[in-house]
Amino acid sequence: MLLIECPHCGPRNGTEFTYSGKIQPRPVMKGSDFEARAEWRRYLYEEDNFAGFAKERWFHGNGCRKFLDIERHSVTNEISSVSPAGEAS
Repeated sequence: MLLIECPHCGPRNGTEFTYSGKIQPRPVMKGSDFEARAEWRRYLYEEDNFAGFAKERWFHGNGCRKFLDIERHSVTNEISSVSPAGEAS
């Protein structure tokens, strides 16, 4: 079971949350050249499948209905930090 320590509601079951994606910088489109389109395609469709900690955005839909930034290990599901979205953890 995944237990997430919501900063607003306290410890909650992971089934109350919805994964919203990895937090990563969005590429800046500079014109319509081939390289810019290729970079945008990589951002949208070509994700790395790595083992380790990653910053992710989650939504607490069955609780406070707020977005959270969570640092979670992709193999063990260990959570090292949880903070309200956009704030430093």
